[in-house]
Amino acid sequence: MSEIFCTEVLYEHPDNHARITKVTTAHGEFITPAFMPVGTRAAVNCMTIHELEKSGSQIILGGNTYHMLVAPGMEIIAAAGGMHKFMGWHKPMLTDSGGFQVFSLSKNSKICKIDQQGAHFKHPVTGKIIHLTPETSIATQKIIGADIIMAFDECTSEAGGREGALAALARTHRWLLESKEAHCKDPSSIYGYRQALFGIIQGGRFQDLREESAKVIVAADLDGIAIGGETVGFDMVKTKEIIDWVRPLLPKTKTRYTMGVGLNPQDLIEVVAAGIDIFDCVAPTRNARHGALYTGKLVNENNWIRYEKGAEEGRILIKKAIYSKDERPLVEGCICYTCRYFTRAYLHFLFKNKLPLYAPLACIHNVHVLHDVCEQLRNCIISCA
Repeated sequence: MSEIFCTEVLYEHPDNHARITKVTTAHGEFITPAFMPVGTRAAVNCMTIHELEKSGSQIILGGNTYHMLVAPGMEIIAAAGGMHKFMGWHKPMLTDSGGFQVFSLSKNSKICKIDQQGAHFKHPVTGKIIHLTPETSIATQKIIGADIIMAFDECTSEAGGREGALAALARTHRWLLESKEAHCKDPSSIYGYRQALFGIIQGGRFQDLREESAKVIVAADLDGIAIGGETVGFDMVKTKEIIDWVRPLLPKTKTRYTMGVGLNPQDLIEVVAAGIDIFDCVAPTRNARHGALYTGKLVNENNWIRYEKGAEEGRILIKKAIYSKDERPLVEGCICYTCRYFTRAYLHFLFKNKLPLYAPLACIHNVHVLHDVCEQLRNCIISCA
């Protein structure tokens, strides 16, 4: 067990801002760039721990703070010895603070109300009020026991304009300092493992607010820096622009994390070129379950790589009748379990007949593709460094 969290830069690409880092946590090391599959409710949908490992997962986002408070509750997590033991995942893990739910659920005032101290959530089953504040969010994350925990923030909505972004930013910065104070009382989980605390840059689509937020987060001198908000990951053109605004302000020795990036394989390539280390997204497994499967290929070009979508726009909808007799794998040469043993025709059959085997096979493939993108990015950076 390591008592030290640290980020070491190993290689840097000479032509862009991409880099490889080694991140040391209490549950082992991982090498970036690294995609984190998302286990919002203490499970990555339709994938076992063995399948995650075989697909190339080094670190996962395991157990959202809000959802873990709803179910199963902290007593059960603590009784299990923390989220690692509860899930059976013994490698590095990150969890979030509940800040995204402040954004998403506060759209309905009957479910969530925000005040200056935090957010009041109505339990969806019991009706009991869950009061998330910086102090209770950090306390919950210490019971969850993830290696990387997040400062409590308010994910900035695009609907509120500049006024809304300013209000969310003020709360985020105040809650950042309160989160740090709560964390620094004991920087370990309740199980004795050292936890790293990351702050989250907010500010919406506004350059001056993003730069102001970056300065505040950097001044807090935390273990890592995330970039959040509704825009990030959703609008990739703006996401890259935001990264370019704040990157000059970020120290090299801190892990950089874009929250919610990973809808498409090319998205990972874009943010890595801009200097980002880690990213997470629910889309690869969600889209897989609904029949959208990655089929593009990686192409080396001018000392970098790109995801070539091809004729099928980089992913196929397996429900289409044209795949009913297609005996090819999803991607020629893909070494994931699904592509090695099953055809498009078989996956089409499983999907159309709503057979339970479809979802795990689909998720295995999509998650593997994103891990393969990260591996090829690492290989490219090393070869060019």
